[in-house]
Formats: sequence, structure tokens, C-alpha cells
Amino acid sequence: MIEHSGTVTSTGTTSAPEAGVTSLLGVLAYGELMAFFDVARVAEMAPTVPSQQALGALAAREYSVFEQLSARLRELGADPAEAMQPFHEPFDNWHARITPADWHEGLMKIYAGSAIATDFYRELTDVLDPATADMIRRALPDDEQAAIARTALLEAIAQDERLAGRLALLGRRMMGEALSQAQLVALINDDLLDLIMDRGTGQGFDLVGFQQLLTRLGEKHTRRMAALGLDA
Repeated sequence: MIEHSGTVTSTGTTSAPEAGVTSLLGVLAYGELMAFFDVARVAEMAPTVPSQQALGALAAREYSVFEQLSARLRELGADPAEAMQPFHEPFDNWHARITPADWHEGLMKIYAGSAIATDFYRELTDVLDPATADMIRRALPDDEQAAIARTALLEAIAQDERLAGRLALLGRRMMGEALSQAQLVALINDDLLDLIMDRGTGQGFDLVGFQQLLTRLGEKHTRRMAALGLDA
């Protein structure tokens, strides 16, 4: 999650439960911190200096957004480390299961893995109050990250068609793991669950709506893989 359309705003008020908003910002902040480390590691694998520079710049932007989210948490009276702590396990488990073995797998994780998370957070904004939704959207990336990785992957696959099968398999693994962890993230924290799920308040997703959200994530992933000429 790299280039951003703006910064996390500190103005305005929100009608969403403050604890739920804090939890959601904690999810985003920890995701950005892990993304920073991820992109930095892939940059180290890059075969050329220009590739290292491009990915290094993307990693720096990830960390900048992490700092913005941390600052917003402090403005809300929350400690960023405490807000992130409940989400260490699902994020860490996902990253441990999807550890790139080489440069090409690292690119695939940037291209598809981070995009799955971004798609998930974009879907969540549909059930948040306008002020919170706008703040979250400002913290989400545009398509620069995907474009850089997609271009490099297309070039690599064109040079070595044997990569296609391995990367397609990795893409399927990432999607399965991501869907499992997305549900876990939503369920392990009551404040976050109250924010995004309708538990009698009339706000948020009902169970059917949440399942439809997961279906849409799968469909977007399929289209993303198809852009590489790979089966999802």
C-alpha cells in the first residue's frame, strides 16, 4: 500500500463509536508498518539498482502513511502500539505463511497480496460514517504500487514462461490466506466488530453482506491475476 491521494486528516468529527474507529486505525497502522518491511525486503532482492530505488521509494511512502495513522491515533488519545497490538497475530501469521522465496514472489506479494488488503478496507468504508470513511480512503493507496509490480512481473513471465505456474499457485495461496485472516481480523476485536458488523444497531454489514464482500474480493483478485495472464 504505497502512493496516497492525501494525508490522514485530523479535522471533523465522527459518529462512529470511538473505540471502533481506534481499532480500525490500529489495523491500518499495523498493516502499513508490515507493508513497509515487506516492500523493503523485496527491494533488497531487486536485481538492478533502478528497481531497488523504485521499491525503496515505495517503502518510504508506506512508512510515511504509518506515521500519519499513528499521529491520528494519538490525536484520538490512543497509544498507537496499544491500538495495533490486538492485530499482531493475524497479520504476522499471514506474512509468515506468505514469505517470498525470491524477487518474483516478492513482486507477486506486492502486486496481489497488498491489493487484497486494500480492497478489503475500501469495502469497509461503505458502512462507516462519512467522516471516518473519508479519513480511511485518504490512507489507502492508488495503483502505483500495483503498476510497478505488474510491469516487472509481465516482463519476467515473458522471459520465462515457467514462472507463470508458480506465480499462479502463489496467488491462489495468498487469496485463501487473506480471506481467512480478513475474517479473523474482523472477529477478534469486539470494538471493530461493532463498527463494521450490524449487531442489532442497523449500521454495518449483516452476515450475508459480509459474505458478499468476501465474494467481491475474490472476483477482484481473479481480474488482477488475469491482467498477468494467470489463472486465479
